[in-house]
Amino acid sequence: MTETDPTDDSDEEPLVDRLGSHVRENRTGMFQDLVFAVAWVTVVSLLFDHVFVGAPEWAFYLAMVGGVPAYFGFFASLAIAKRGK
Repeated sequence: MTETDPTDDSDEEPLVDRLGSHVRENRTGMFQDLVFAVAWVTVVSLLFDHVFVGAPEWAFYLAMVGGVPAYFGFFASLAIAKRGK
């Protein structure tokens, strides 16, 4: 009986090459995602450090999680605005 390793695909390109091609194809999108995430965390952190000082900790985490729908809403409205031109 011949046994083959299912993970040994000689036709498949190495992980480093796949990762590199993925980054090249999605460079601007990944950069936009990073900028949005850094901006969201910065704004929420500044708000809870200086404005909402006495707020409960759960409100801080809720605001951080609120970045997920804010992200999709922002980029969806951006796509709609681009199509409207």
